[in-house]
Amino acid sequence: MKDLNNKIALLTGASSGIGAVIANLLAQEGVTVVGVARSKSGLNNTKSIIENLGGEFHGIPFDISQTSKLSELKVQITNAIGEVDILINNAGVASMNHSILTPISTARKILATNVIGTFLFSRESAKLMKNNKYGRIINFTTFAVPFKLEGEAIYAASKAGVITLTEILSREYASFGITVNAVSPPAIQTDLIRGVPNEKMKKLLQRQAIHRYGDPIDICNVIDFLIKHESGMVTGQIVYLGGV
Repeated sequence: MKDLNNKIALLTGASSGIGAVIANLLAQEGVTVVGVARSKSGLNNTKSIIENLGGEFHGIPFDISQTSKLSELKVQITNAIGEVDILINNAGVASMNHSILTPISTARKILATNVIGTFLFSRESAKLMKNNKYGRIINFTTFAVPFKLEGEAIYAASKAGVITLTEILSREYASFGITVNAVSPPAIQTDLIRGVPNEKMKKLLQRQAIHRYGDPIDICNVIDFLIKHESGMVTGQIVYLGGV
């Protein structure tokens, strides 16, 4: 099996939670990680952890929803590393409100981050990847789409858009040697769901095929498989962890 030493990964949402765990996984694989997130202090924490383990991490503070400033970010990324082999679109925002109570500002931020941000990062990364005829793009979706979860209308709609993007981009980028897949995490005890009533979470877990909370390592195992050289025939796939 070919290893991933000297590969370069661009990871959004890298400052905490699942993103920080993914950054750690990539670094252990010998991948140089460029992490993008809003929190500069969070990026510094991730950088310290990875460098203490002997890995290489570059943190770039940036709000993914500020898509008009993407050209500035592209210059920073190009100056820092020059190319990209792996893109993981982990950054995302959610809103757990009834649609009647969801303000337009929230809807716009969710769509700008989850859909437009994923599209633009994929497009710009693909431009760099195609020069080497190799690339791995992994997007994040949610079980809120197949479960049609009430109270998550705009969030689920944005992630349904990510699914369609994944499936179409996998076809558009295939001739460049780039695969595009998506992962849907299971219910995980992160900050995103800490405010959700326990009774609601119990009902959600019962709708999964596996009736328990997941762990970030479950996601890392799938990502580890998808980014490998040997996974070059796997593209356009949506992996629902926990089972839907």
